[in-house]
Amino acid sequence: MGGVDEGGLASKFWIKFKNQSVFAMYTPFFVSLASGSLTSDAFLHCISQDVHFLKAFADAYQLAEECADDDDDKSAIRKLRKRVKHKLKTLDTLVREWGFELPQEISTNNAAAKYADFLLATASGKVEGEKVLDKIVTPFEKTKVAAYTLGAVSPCMRLFAFITKEIQALLNPNDSSHAYKKWIDYYCSKTFEEAASQAEELLDKLSVSLTGEELEVIEKLYHQSIKLEVDFFTAQPITQQAVVPLSWVKDPAEGHLTIFCDFDLTCTAFDSSAILAEIAIITAQKADPDQSETKLTRMSSADLRSTWDVLSTKYTEEYEQCIESIMPSEEVGKFDYEGLCEALKQLAYFEKKANSRVVESGVLKGLNLEDIKRAGQRLIFQDGCRGFFEKILKTANFKTDVHILSYSWCGELIRSAFSSGDLDALKVHSSELVYEDSISTGEIIKKLESPLEKLQVFNDILKDCSNDDQNLTVYIGGSPADLLGLLEADIGIVIGTSSSLRRLGDSFGVSFVPLFSGLVEKQKELTNDDDGSFKWKKLSGTLYTVSSWAEIHAFILGS
Repeated sequence: MGGVDEGGLASKFWIKFKNQSVFAMYTPFFVSLASGSLTSDAFLHCISQDVHFLKAFADAYQLAEECADDDDDKSAIRKLRKRVKHKLKTLDTLVREWGFELPQEISTNNAAAKYADFLLATASGKVEGEKVLDKIVTPFEKTKVAAYTLGAVSPCMRLFAFITKEIQALLNPNDSSHAYKKWIDYYCSKTFEEAASQAEELLDKLSVSLTGEELEVIEKLYHQSIKLEVDFFTAQPITQQAVVPLSWVKDPAEGHLTIFCDFDLTCTAFDSSAILAEIAIITAQKADPDQSETKLTRMSSADLRSTWDVLSTKYTEEYEQCIESIMPSEEVGKFDYEGLCEALKQLAYFEKKANSRVVESGVLKGLNLEDIKRAGQRLIFQDGCRGFFEKILKTANFKTDVHILSYSWCGELIRSAFSSGDLDALKVHSSELVYEDSISTGEIIKKLESPLEKLQVFNDILKDCSNDDQNLTVYIGGSPADLLGLLEADIGIVIGTSSSLRRLGDSFGVSFVPLFSGLVEKQKELTNDDDGSFKWKKLSGTLYTVSSWAEIHAFILGS
């Protein structure tokens, strides 16, 4: 969190909108800058806009000071303004210390102008098209305009501090050859952190007396500020080829992207098996206890819950035992794909045995197809997951196919979850429940229940794609069942916190690399590629890790 007060309003908003900063960090500008390969023209064009930003900040602080009611607040705002004025006055010198010269003539680009206009409009009391100052009666009420201004300023500073610290962590502190190291160090400095923290502390203080409605206004301003910053960095003119967004790498006319994705706990917040069990229990509770028996006689809700608890506990215990048993006795060292395949054959046997136990128990008997569809439509997705799929199927630069590969017992649950929006083209591969008159018999058509079967589906789908350089495969997964597909894809992305996936991968020599740092290294490869041979390499033994769907979205599609 850097210097953000974890209990304050600024902290709350930063935590809520931090994922939005990823869309700035994953722009060609920052990935190229982090790699040290950004052209000096592109860098100078960007930092030349500081002149316009700093003038807008100084004017906004002056207006905010006039609106503040407390002498201490006025003094604090004045200090922030003096910092900005000092930087503006010494900007030429500072840029020369970074190793560059500002151009003689500096024009404002549209993205910078939009942020400056937004900031000055806010500081002038114009919020969401409404002139707030016109409705203010007492001097004390003007304080909220000062708070609004700080709400528009502080996220810009925090975003800069956050991104540059992420980049600095990738650099060798003893290597001075990086062209932009001094610029990065400046925004990671104690001085800049103090300025960012002071703006946030002032936002917290000015917001104390505001109403809930006024705090909502600040939240909107905070969010809008981050979006405008993202737009600014997205709009930077970069002439060199970049590895982000991924859609830029392939020929839009010829490119074909195939995305494979796990479902349970990768796309969703809850496991589908538990959801199906809960539907069975709830519908059994609603059933008439005096109803005549049918050929689909069901257990009582109490027996269903008890049976499910036993099955769930047994699965968890035996799963951990299975994972332990397939770990190699000695460290492999180098990447051993064949050894991993052999180990996962034992996991396949375990999964099939566990599914047979579920069928024999009868816990899935009597489920109504309509109840399943309704549950699917109400499934809670991981933040950003649905939006990513909707956008990529609707707006991708080239032909895109999306396949969901899942252990779920019920494909209809998944299809229902993706039934709205622009997701009809998404294809689902999973097992299916057996129905009689829309009521499940408790049997499962076992189409996909092991890591090897997931890999087989993956390979079968790719047989229909011509195998040339214009095709690219991305696999997104979060469990050991996805390991083979993740490694076979051109790009394997691990999301989630599965310790068993990491342990198993580590044991067979798989490398797990944070996606952003991996992209920085790939940008270096692309920059140094003189013969056009750059490409993503499957079965390299390297998988990329992310903490959110925002990273996946930013990498593949940009903002």
